Amino acid sequence: MDDKYINKQKFYTINQWWRLFATALGFIIFGLFGLFVLSLIWFSLLRLFVWKKQKRIIIAQYSISISFKVFLWIVKLLCIFNYQFNEVEKLKHDDGCLIVANHPSLLDVVLLVSVMRRCDCLVKGALLNNLFISRIIKTAGYILNGESGQILPQCNEILSNKGRILIFPEGTRSIPNHPITLQRGAANIALRCHADIRIIHIQCNPPWLIKKQKWYDIPEKKALFNITVGEKIKIDDFLEENTTVAARKLTRHLTTLLTLEP
Repeated sequence: MDDKYINKQKFYTINQWWRLFATALGFIIFGLFGLFVLSLIWFSLLRLFVWKKQKRIIIAQYSISISFKVFLWIVKLLCIFNYQFNEVEKLKHDDGCLIVANHPSLLDVVLLVSVMRRCDCLVKGALLNNLFISRIIKTAGYILNGESGQILPQCNEILSNKGRILIFPEGTRSIPNHPITLQRGAANIALRCHADIRIIHIQCNPPWLIKKQKWYDIPEKKALFNITVGEKIKIDDFLEENTTVAARKLTRHLTTLLTLEP
């Protein structure tokens, strides 16, 4: 990782000290609300009173989206960082679609889910080891990447019911000014479930909450997240008899699109 993207100043400015305090406060609010209000109270009530699993999942995902939207409103009010969405109206036409994005920051999921009332996510199976987060994952019906035998059937069911699935095909946060490398999971899901792909570009300037960067490493300038909803890839253009070859070609195409500036 390039050291220039980690702030090594000995002294912070007054503005940086404020953003450091506000960032800590924001994460505390986010943690307390998400883990206790959502996980212990609201989702427990959903499990108790909403017996139909699909209806419960839809309500849970909408609740998460609203929570993320409120969180972003709070952090913007506290002047921690700014964000703007471009062409977000395109997402209204993406039922039964994979949402594929680059992954520069820890906040990417929060930003994207905040503008999608219904959105399934592919998450790390290790998160189930956390008691509170596991309740959120299970209630929202999120897909676990550790359960390889169940990923395709679950994705196919979601997409067939006009759901959306958010995937970061890099598998981890990217490093600024380094070439991105995509795994073939997103391409395989799209091909085998016959789903179109919506491309989303996320830019963060200056880089913040990137890989290996501590949360308290506050940049000199307030970070700006610029999220652009890009083109939609028609999966029919990539279908061929050999799915392995098709996945390789589609992954190369996704790499090119996610690398280009929007």
